[in-house]
Amino acid sequence: MLEKIVKRDGRIVPFNKDKIAFAVLQAAIAVGGRDNEEAEKVADEVIKMLSRKKYGNSYPTVEEIQDMVEKVLIERGHAKTAKAYIVYRYEHALKRQGQKSLTYSSENIPYRKLWQALSWAVDKKCVTLSQIAEYVDRRMDSERGFTALIKESEAFYKSQLEEVEKRILDDIERIKIIIIAGPSSSGKTTTTIKITEGLKKSADVGFVPLNVDNYFLDLDDQPKDTTGDYDYETPQALDLELIRKHLNALINGEEVPVPKYNFKTGKREGVLEKLKLKSNDIILIDSLHGMFPGIMEGIDDTKKFKLYIETLSQVKDENLRFIKWADIRMLRRMVRDMQFRNYSPEKTLTHWHLVRRSELRYIISRLRDANAIVNSFLPYELPVMKKRIGALFPGFVEKYKNNPERDDAFTRAERVLRLFKEIPQWNNEDAIPQDSLLREFIGGSIYKY
Repeated sequence: MLEKIVKRDGRIVPFNKDKIAFAVLQAAIAVGGRDNEEAEKVADEVIKMLSRKKYGNSYPTVEEIQDMVEKVLIERGHAKTAKAYIVYRYEHALKRQGQKSLTYSSENIPYRKLWQALSWAVDKKCVTLSQIAEYVDRRMDSERGFTALIKESEAFYKSQLEEVEKRILDDIERIKIIIIAGPSSSGKTTTTIKITEGLKKSADVGFVPLNVDNYFLDLDDQPKDTTGDYDYETPQALDLELIRKHLNALINGEEVPVPKYNFKTGKREGVLEKLKLKSNDIILIDSLHGMFPGIMEGIDDTKKFKLYIETLSQVKDENLRFIKWADIRMLRRMVRDMQFRNYSPEKTLTHWHLVRRSELRYIISRLRDANAIVNSFLPYELPVMKKRIGALFPGFVEKYKNNPERDDAFTRAERVLRLFKEIPQWNNEDAIPQDSLLREFIGGSIYKY
């Protein structure tokens, strides 16, 4: 019986068959498969191969096991799954070497928007965390204090929305679908609401939201990782075939029955509503995976307007390192999940590696397909987030610092803790407008989410 394996860093850890089965299932899902039983059989075959080898006082390595997984997949006729597994393995090798993932290219970097964000930050003197700290220290100074930073940040975000609205209005006659996509907690919902408000003032159009969350597959069909956490962050967690069918039907003037997904039971239960477009209606899709090709297959690209949202911060820490966009969004999601979804900040932290894996593979790689990009980062939000959850991070760092199975959570928690040490917290949330995008996460919004 295989009991231990050797990690890449030389550590000897307990062997876990479930990790093999989960990795195989993830690769299968990426190419349209979903067979738990077959994933278990692949894992069993790998164990048989390992048991036939003589290791003496040593143990098999992670690399050796992964080689065997590839071999078994190919021998069992799962060529597409094997390819997905090999790509995923190679991407992680690049990451360990400090190189870029295969999902990145120069086309995925929005240089113009980054320049715009940096230019604005230089003008407003909030390029570094220390400069943001100075705004907090000046507090209520109407010209140079934190309330002034709030006002300026909100105005910058609003100006971007006005640019997008103008571009949509220029092509309003041909557009049948507006897609608002982007990674988790980038502010898609508020952005969608605000843009539709602006468009309604200038054009005789109706907007029909299609919430693709109602198209989740039943939770029984979703894979769990080895800690029991469901990986519902991938586009394959959605019934892609049904979404495509309904979108094409709506555009062709047909009525469709939108399913009702019960998040408490994790199942689709009946019909939520029946939708049919009027001649001047536009479908709105606010979704992580709105630009994933599997959703929009077969729909004329000229009928779509694709908007991508991201927290394009250009703020640096004391070592002149840029604050990571994903860390900003993780803080937003921690606060939102704790307040509105009965999901603890710690669970959000330990689940975030699944969020990032899906983002890198399926979301960020689609940025180059966008018709427009909105930067949703608000420089004043970091002191607000420190007030909300900053006290939790020393405990996270201490809890996970010697836990190799939670290395991702430790790394992120340690990085955020360093960030928070450079800025004071901001306590007066009354200064934040009730229609602010940040209210989507901290509460108190005039909008219904």
